[in-house]
Amino acid sequence: MEKQASVPSVDQWLKEAKEDPSASECGMYLIHNGTVRQTARAMVRQGADNTKPVTGMVFRRNAEKIDQAVRKAKEMPGIFYVRVWLNEGVLTLGDDIMLVLVGGDIRPHVIDALQSLVGTIKNECVIEQELF
Repeated sequence: MEKQASVPSVDQWLKEAKEDPSASECGMYLIHNGTVRQTARAMVRQGADNTKPVTGMVFRRNAEKIDQAVRKAKEMPGIFYVRVWLNEGVLTLGDDIMLVLVGGDIRPHVIDALQSLVGTIKNECVIEQELF
């Protein structure tokens, strides 16, 4: 399994979002750019201090579940624009894992939607296997 060749341009995504018919409803856009880090998930999430440094990861995605998560995010209050890209394959430190862009009317709505969508993707739509 190889990693995807090219990461989308965040600048281009924002340009396209601002040209979308929904742009007049959006007062805020937030972007999440997840990358492969050296610190193991067990150390960050559970405080396990006996973990080795991560050297990479194997990342797999479920496109159908991601589409469902995006549809659900678009149904949240005040959300008018959602775009998601996920990498796949064997990734190394610093590689992009995902990009998520959410546009909506006010800050609390956009923050809630971004947090919910990224959480759903990470917990229900992908498999991440850290490499040590």
